[in-house]
Amino acid sequence: MFLNRVDVFLKIGLVAMTVALIWTVAGIIREPHITVAGDLAPDFAITGNRGRPVSLKDFRGRVLVLNFWASWCVPCIEETPSLVEFQRSFKESRVAVLGISIDHEEKAYRAFLTHFGVDFETARDPQRTISTQYGTFQIPESYIIDKTGRVASKIISNQDWMDPKVIHAVRALL
Repeated sequence: MFLNRVDVFLKIGLVAMTVALIWTVAGIIREPHITVAGDLAPDFAITGNRGRPVSLKDFRGRVLVLNFWASWCVPCIEETPSLVEFQRSFKESRVAVLGISIDHEEKAYRAFLTHFGVDFETARDPQRTISTQYGTFQIPESYIIDKTGRVASKIISNQDWMDPKVIHAVRALL
């Protein structure tokens, strides 16, 4: 009778370990979520470059340009002056820019902000937690998020943010 109980216990343990292994493998091979236009933007919380917490909820009721970048990325370097100008042109409206850097080195991140005179909110996410949530695998990549928290558009690669078509598209969301 004792051996029967041990045998049943071992079988249950083997089944439980098999289920756990299948669950783990399925989680690893599952395709990552890719955020696209129309999706509800994934929420996030991070500490901004000014030392205060920043989350998606902070931008509700405003149009948000969420830009993923790095100081060593040539297309990011090319796009930053127009993004700074874009933010300044919309400063008095309900449009905000949040730049999230994937830089590992804080010194390089801070030097980039100073060099380009970036005055919009930024944050550093070296573990790429937020960009992964959004399904961002290359930079720069930007999401224009409407006042309700939905992704209006996704822009892959660098963008001239002062292009009249971009400005018109953003104004249409106000």
